[in-house]
Amino acid sequence: MLYQILTFLLEVAVTLIGGACLLRLYMRWRRISFGHPVGRFVQALSDWLVLPLQRLLPPRDKLDAASLLGAWLLKLLQYILLMVLIGAQRWTVLPLLALLGVAKLAVSVATAVIIIAAVLSWTGNRTLVADVFDRLCEPLLAPLRRAVPLVGGVDLSPLLAVVALQVLSIVLGSLQAGLLGSAVVIGAG
Repeated sequence: MLYQILTFLLEVAVTLIGGACLLRLYMRWRRISFGHPVGRFVQALSDWLVLPLQRLLPPRDKLDAASLLGAWLLKLLQYILLMVLIGAQRWTVLPLLALLGVAKLAVSVATAVIIIAAVLSWTGNRTLVADVFDRLCEPLLAPLRRAVPLVGGVDLSPLLAVVALQVLSIVLGSLQAGLLGSAVVIGAG
């Protein structure tokens, strides 16, 4: 029971901060300002980790490698701690395991962004936050919107994107489990 509680708390912390790092990376790539509530929240969660890393890897144009490295380091630390807790000895797989963890985290962030944007669109109120989430979703949903017609006036692209992302998450989780062997499952993300 204690292992499950520690695993859960560690997963929540890494998902929140690592997700903020990845959202920071994505917002920079999309050239979305950080001068709104979403940007300030992302910075508040990730500045302590990303800013020191930016001294080593300064942002270039649309790429913020320090944010990606921050997310990877968090996942690496998470898996190290979990391996120590369970007494696993698969240290050589940790870098790749952390990379797959970051990919799963990116899938979770994309899923959350799509769901939040969809819920905000139902309110009918156009706010700065809703506009930010729309801009974040556009590259993810545009290909689906071109391919899938409206059904009864309803855009099903967010639902299809979430389903596809969840399938991808299952595949990534399976790859992680394969690295560790079937006897060891580390973390949900």
